[in-house]
Amino acid sequence: MRLAMSALFSPFRLRDVTLRNRIVVSPMCEYSSTDGFANDWHFVHLGSRAVGGAALVLTEAIAVTAEGRISPVDLGIWQDAHVDALARIAHFCNDHGAAWGTQLAHAGRKGSTKAPWDGSGAVAPGDGGWTPVAPGTDPFDPSYPVPAALDEAGIAAILRAFAAAAERTLSAGGSAIELHAAHGYLVHQFLSPLVNRRTDRWGGSFENRTRFALEVARSVRRVWPERLPLFVRLSATDWLPGGWDVEQSVELAKLLGAEGVDLIDTSSGGAVPTPPGTIPLGPLYQTPFAERIRREAGIATGAVGLINEPADAEAIVADGRADLVFLARALLRDPYWPYFAARALGAETDWPKQYRRAVGDRPTMRVPART
Repeated sequence: MRLAMSALFSPFRLRDVTLRNRIVVSPMCEYSSTDGFANDWHFVHLGSRAVGGAALVLTEAIAVTAEGRISPVDLGIWQDAHVDALARIAHFCNDHGAAWGTQLAHAGRKGSTKAPWDGSGAVAPGDGGWTPVAPGTDPFDPSYPVPAALDEAGIAAILRAFAAAAERTLSAGGSAIELHAAHGYLVHQFLSPLVNRRTDRWGGSFENRTRFALEVARSVRRVWPERLPLFVRLSATDWLPGGWDVEQSVELAKLLGAEGVDLIDTSSGGAVPTPPGTIPLGPLYQTPFAERIRREAGIATGAVGLINEPADAEAIVADGRADLVFLARALLRDPYWPYFAARALGAETDWPKQYRRAVGDRPTMRVPART
């Protein structure tokens, strides 16, 4: 039996961009770049998800400055020379029906660290590392580098870098930008009372701790065309008493909406190390945050986090819990998840013409194992 209409496979318009469905390729760090340049790995990784039927393909966290990388092998957009390789990816995604955009990011005190398969902790300057910057001088944990505290000039330079990165995204053919304000990276570091201990205009009160996030959004919105959407990824909670929480996230979402932000991509955690068991991991465990921000802040949201089943993704959108579904691990396991999800939901979708010979074989939906 076919659905009268699948919510997951309905189009969604944000400003002048219409997405063909509600499935977004969530930013996923690949740790496969040299000097910030995109290469064939990034082309195949992102391009295959466009061919696979996603509506919007976002890059991994792409650093707006060299010292804003998480690791020395992160993708970058801090210089004009980075644009051409990104444009190749953008054009391919667009040609196959998917919008393309960047997740602009600065790692802050989580910078100059190893790629995950190389262990954990700091990369020494002699091995290609650097001294990261942050709101203060406390490291994320003892194995991480000790950051330098940002002064007014340093903050202003980073705001300019975000704006320049937005201009480069446009030059590359991007039609959406997401600002990374989650997972313990620089913007989140300013937001969280567990990290931000400043006593100047950038710390202390809610107004002061949110100032940097709002200035980043303003800096980007000034140069990002009015016709194109702007997202922000927030960690809705730090999962610890006294930290950033969903109530503050709702209030910040209202302020970001007034600055021209169109959607909150709602994640959680990462500001500080959390004891095992602190975060209640499980399917859809972050979706309630997206639902609450959507309802109380009056802004579109995206749900992310252990969304594996087509029926769950369908229900999130159909029930009004979020407007978009951001998938990561599900799309790592199967770049063609959207087509098999459409089959499972009885929704209409069109396979690439090069692959249509397989459709006649009526492949069944493969349900990935939960992780």
